[in-house]
Amino acid sequence: MASSSSSINMIPHTKYDVFLSFRGKDIRHNFIKDEISPSLSSAIEGSKISIVIFSEGYASSRWCLNELVKILEIKNKYGQIVVPVFYRVDPSDLEERFKEKIDMLQTWRIAMREASNLSGFDSHGIRSEYVLIEGIVNDILKKLNDLFPSDSKDQLVGVESIIKQIESLLLTGSTEFNTVGIWGIARSSPRVGPPLIANAIYSNISSHFEGSYFIQNIREESEKPASGLAGFRRELLSTLLDVGNMKIDIPKIGLNFERRRLSRMKVLIVFDDVTCIQQIELLIGGLDRLDCFMPGSRIIITTRDAQLPKNLPGSHVGHVFEVKELSYNDSLTLFSRNAFGQNHPAAGYLELSDIVIKYVNGVPLALKVLGRHLFGRSEEEWESAIKKLSRIPHMDIQKVLKVSYDGLDDEEQNIFLDIACFFKGQYRDFVMNFLDACGFSTKIGVRVLVDKSLVTISGNMITMHDLLQEMDPGKRSRLWHHEDIYQVLNKNTGSEAIEGISLDMFRVKEICLNPNTYKDVRHSRCLESFFNELRYFQWDGYPLKSLPSKNIPEHLVSLEMPHSNIEQLWNGVQNLAALKRLNLSYCKQLSRIPDLSLALNLEWSLH
Repeated sequence: MASSSSSINMIPHTKYDVFLSFRGKDIRHNFIKDEISPSLSSAIEGSKISIVIFSEGYASSRWCLNELVKILEIKNKYGQIVVPVFYRVDPSDLEERFKEKIDMLQTWRIAMREASNLSGFDSHGIRSEYVLIEGIVNDILKKLNDLFPSDSKDQLVGVESIIKQIESLLLTGSTEFNTVGIWGIARSSPRVGPPLIANAIYSNISSHFEGSYFIQNIREESEKPASGLAGFRRELLSTLLDVGNMKIDIPKIGLNFERRRLSRMKVLIVFDDVTCIQQIELLIGGLDRLDCFMPGSRIIITTRDAQLPKNLPGSHVGHVFEVKELSYNDSLTLFSRNAFGQNHPAAGYLELSDIVIKYVNGVPLALKVLGRHLFGRSEEEWESAIKKLSRIPHMDIQKVLKVSYDGLDDEEQNIFLDIACFFKGQYRDFVMNFLDACGFSTKIGVRVLVDKSLVTISGNMITMHDLLQEMDPGKRSRLWHHEDIYQVLNKNTGSEAIEGISLDMFRVKEICLNPNTYKDVRHSRCLESFFNELRYFQWDGYPLKSLPSKNIPEHLVSLEMPHSNIEQLWNGVQNLAALKRLNLSYCKQLSRIPDLSLALNLEWSLH
């Protein structure tokens, strides 16, 4: 017979979750019939699970026995789940116990024998009926949850292990109140990343708690000036305490009494997308008092900021789990499920899929969005879409990414943009020195970007995802795509917003500078003044014989001009305190090496 989880879908129509078969105080005995009614038969057939409670009087009722026969018939035909409960009777002698009480038909005997062999609940050894009932309820809820897995199950690729690990910790860990933090890829949504993991865990274990509540999108709700988090607070307390709509409109007023009530309940609460501790304090008060929650209660916090779980007060703070980028194989599986409806690329699409996977670099949201965007399209359309992605990332990815970017202050945004546009894959120390020379507080700035999963420090390198795009090329502060740069320089569409340009000359044949380029820029009326503000200058094959200025910028960190036509860099001694790198290799026209006596911090040079 097929497993219950798959066979249950074969039932023609399932209207009910659970059918309960039991013998009451002669309620049914007064309506003894040889056969159950068509409506009752239909109810049994239309249920996902049947619970049969065998008590002392169960086998004395022909009605109950006919119910049992019908239940087992549906079980064997469709794979319906049957859970027997042996209440004050021994399952081992169930048939023999009732043999003398009723002249049992052969059909009933077979049904009783089959039911007694099923796995279920035995009241023997369980002193408290409350404990027995709680165990039955939790088991049924778990079975129903398994029958109907989350619609987002296909998105759990690559994170199954962390879900099992967190579930194990929450259910079998400390008996004291505890919290768990889940943070990671900032490029997430309510259906991807930490929120998805928290939702899966909540669905699987919430039945083990007396009360549970999942508060989604706290960041987004807190930004609404009209309602803020007041509505969430009312819903949370009303749901957990089961008291209808609570009226607590002033922050923290009324929370002390309600917190005392919560301290008598074992609860599970999920706070999704938290950006600061104050949001939790507003919703449920501080987490610094252990006596405010019943032992065994659990709180899960998802956040884009790795620092936030570390700032939770008290020694009850538990584990912090990081959700990392997916591996290549998991990325390919997740992408293929969305792009092809299967676990692998369709024939002829492997190479194109490989390009997308490498571009996305393990970000679940991007894999899902791009997979659905490319679903059902031709190879030519894939190629066109991939070409577009190199210039304009998909809008849905942009929206989610921008949430993390907008949460940075001005300096952190500038640090991020410099790394994103110019320094991906560069040595960490060099990038830090460059950003320091720009006047940034680089160490704390980069740390914030790492905590928010916007950049990654791998060994000595700084890496990140190439999924963020600025606005119209003429309004961007940084330019790195050769077509955009050509447009700005050749058509003179730039503005004073431009702070840096990175151009791969191998991507273009030639660029003819418009004579008015930079002419009308308010703070840079000519190329010379623009040059004087430089921190980083690299131009392989520089065609001119001299630099735009006789003076080297005092904040210049790196000057790299290999294979150039430069004849002389500067006269005399220049203030080169910030200079870290100098590359003048293969400059055949260079008449002499410039004076480097004041380049006290020079770490690397070729000439």
